[in-house]
Parts: sequence; C-alpha cells; structure tokens
Amino acid sequence: MLPSTVFPDLKDRSILITGGGSGIGASLTEGFVAQGAKVAFIDIARESSTALVETLEKKYGSRPLYLDADLRDLDALRQAAAKAEAAHGPVTVLVNNAAWDDRHAVEDVTEDYWNLNQSINLRPQFFAVQAVLPGMKKAGGGAIVNFTSISFMINQGDLPVYTAAKAGVIGLTKGLAGALGPDKIRVNAIAPGWVMTERQKTLWVTEEGLKAHLGKQCLKEEVLPDDMVGPCLFLASDAARMLTAQTLIVDGGCL
Repeated sequence: MLPSTVFPDLKDRSILITGGGSGIGASLTEGFVAQGAKVAFIDIARESSTALVETLEKKYGSRPLYLDADLRDLDALRQAAAKAEAAHGPVTVLVNNAAWDDRHAVEDVTEDYWNLNQSINLRPQFFAVQAVLPGMKKAGGGAIVNFTSISFMINQGDLPVYTAAKAGVIGLTKGLAGALGPDKIRVNAIAPGWVMTERQKTLWVTEEGLKAHLGKQCLKEEVLPDDMVGPCLFLASDAARMLTAQTLIVDGGCL
C-alpha cells in the first residue's frame, strides 16, 4: 500500500527514475505519479513498462513518460535524460533505482562479468547524475536519491560483486553530496532490506529462507516494494531540506 502522506512541493516536479518499470521501481513511479509529479522513467523491460504506463494513466489520469533505454549504454542514458527534460522541464528529482542482484560465486567471476555488473549497479548512478546536473543547477537545486542495499552491511556472501557496487553507491552518495551541496542539490541513499518483489519471489525466496530472515527483523512482516515509496518521497521533498549525505536503512529493523 502506498503512503497516504501528500508532499505538496512534489506536485508538478520533474522526476526521473531509473529502472522504474517493475519491482521497487514500479512502486516508486506510481508513488510520484500519485503526488501529481511529472514522472519519466527508464527501463529496458518494454512489456511491463508499457503496461505500467497504461495502468497508471487509468488510475490517476496522468501518464508517466516511459523511456526505453539500456543504462549500460551511456549515450542512451544521456539521450533518455534529455527526453525527460524536454518533456517535463529540468529534472529536479533523480531516483537512481535500477540494479541487477545476480547471484554468483567468487570462483566464477571473470573480468567481463565484473565490468558488466558494475555497468548496471554503480556506473549509471554517476552518469545519470551528470546527465541531469546542468538542468538541476539551472532550476536552482534538487534532490538525488540513490538506491543501495543492506546486502553488503550484513556480509551477504552469494553476490560479492553486487555488494561491492552497493557499498560504492554510499561512497558516491557522500562524495556527490559534498560536491553538489553548494548548488542546493541534496544527495541521499536508501538501503532496502530483503524486498519481496516478484523477481525475488521467483528466483531466491524459499519458505525456510524467508522465515529465517524475518526472524532477524524487529518488524515481523515482509518488506514490500511499496514500503520504499514513503522514504523516497520524503528524501525527494522539501521536508528533508537540510538532509544530505545520509543513508536511510529500510529493512524492518534487520540491522
């Protein structure tokens, strides 16, 4: 369930979300549309993204802009950001959500795999910021929300290249916060716990594994994609006016 809180300053704001067509990203896209924002999202999953656009238009009377682009292609990323700005004005909220949590063993990682993983999980976050930065500065400021993960904080061992990228997201967040603060641009991160997306349930969730994980949480309920929306809206809004360089952990109290 989406949060009922309304952030008036988000109405008509130009929002760009990466990976906004499914999972956590789809909830974020809906959450900003529900606030009355002008939302554009990037995704390579055409079918689910197109369906999401139609669903949200029927539900809210507002049609988000779907941008079909592969974030590994930096030129395509830059072009998508330019299209978002052309349609909705300078992006003043960027949500770097896209990720690929593929499981892998240390022994199986090749140089090509390492580069592929980083080209999805870390590199686009920087270059998406770079792409929207001129417009955000011209607009007088904005907010950037980078998605990381608690996986590296809990020493999760079955995806070490991914956890390296997600640790890097926090370093990137703090560095960007320092660099962009003088331009009134806030940069924060959200670290989700184990969120029960359809992908997780299809590929990784077992009854035994979920029970064990919930046993570590203070709140004994599954963390859902919609649970990421409230924290993201807050960090994007003027309610977080003096909050930057921080990481907000949303994991049901696992840590």
